[in-house]
This record gives sequence, structure tokens and C-alpha cells, in this order.
Amino acid sequence: MSTIDPNSARTALFDKLGISDQAASQKANSDKLGQSDFLKLMTTQLQNQDPFAPMDNGDFIAQMAQFSTVTGIQEINASLQKLAEEFDQARIATASNLLGHSVLVPGNLGQPDENGELHGVLDLPESTISTKIRYLDGETGEQLYSEELGPKPSGLIGFAWKSIPQETLNKSKSIKIEAVIDTGNGPEQLSPSIFSKVISASVGTGADKKVLLNVENYGDLDVTSAVNFR
Repeated sequence: MSTIDPNSARTALFDKLGISDQAASQKANSDKLGQSDFLKLMTTQLQNQDPFAPMDNGDFIAQMAQFSTVTGIQEINASLQKLAEEFDQARIATASNLLGHSVLVPGNLGQPDENGELHGVLDLPESTISTKIRYLDGETGEQLYSEELGPKPSGLIGFAWKSIPQETLNKSKSIKIEAVIDTGNGPEQLSPSIFSKVISASVGTGADKKVLLNVENYGDLDVTSAVNFR
């Protein structure tokens, strides 16, 4: 009993379709159908259709339109991917401009800047009759310095410790800042925001790829949480 050589049958089929064996091998390694492949298939379809019941021209036009739509979507996706990559690079480049600067972040820990000063901001919900800032050792809680700012209107109020003793600067420790205000109902604590140094910048690995700032004392923070910088 005679047998059919699979390789010969495959070659005959490729010859009939007008596709070389090498091209078929290349397509076996790819899931993509290129425009040339589509045209070959359509030509083969025309050559092998029933002459007594030919396909309607509208069917071919629909096939071509469908292929053009798929190709267009693929090109749009590739363009969007490229734009996203370029946008990520632009965002990280912008964030890198903050390196060496200090950004204002919500928190109560800070360290003196290159000028030996510590700066922060209070967001007062209403006017006060007394506003006091206390600076404490970040590890022991020992009070290092305090300052009475007096009555203040509502809104953003800046504060700074500009005369930090050299002994404190030499320790290179974090300093804890406490704000105590009195709006007429007795003393109460208010959380400050501190200017902290930006150490590095990176793009996160999440789906939204947030730009992250590595901030002294606070670690990685979303760049959108840095409300101001100096």
C-alpha cells in the first residue's frame, strides 16, 4: 500500500497557494498576519473560487475593510505605546529636576538643609490667638527649641528654625516638629508639612506607573503629594 509523504503534500499545497515553504516556516514562528500574507490569501481565494458561483465583490471589499481596520488598530496601539514610553521618560526627567531640592510633604520629621535650617508650613483652618512650634529630638523626644509665632490668620503660615546649634547639626539626627495652636477653644495640636530633601526619582511598576520621589525621612512618595518645593 502506497503512503503519502507529508512533506511532499505540504510542498504541493504551498505551491498551489503560491506560498514558498520558507515563508510558511517563518509564519509558523509568528502569530501575526502581514499585509502581503493577506493579499496572497485573497489572490488564492480568487483563483480557487467556483467560476459558476463567484464571490460577490462586496465580500472582498468587506474583507479588505476588516483587514485595514485591524491593521489600523495595531498601528494605533503601537503609536500609543511609543507615546506612553516617551511620556514616562519626560515625567522622570521632570522629576529628576527636583533632585537636591526640598519638597513640601505632610509630616512631622525633618532634617536641616545645606544651610543648616529647617523649614515648614502650617495650614491653619481658622485664625489663632496663639501659635507655637516645638522642635524635638526625633529619637528621644527631648525638646531642642520652641518658638511662639503669636496670633495668625487662617491659611498657610511658614515657619523656620534658622539658628540650629552646631552641636545639633553635627548629630545629623531627624528633628520632630510639633505645632500647638489655640483658636479660642484651648491648645490643640496641628499636623505640619515639612520641606524634605529629594534623594532620587523613579517610575513605579504599577499599572499607572506613578513617578516616585525618594524623600529623606519619608521614602518613596507619589510626586503629586509634593505640593511645593524650594
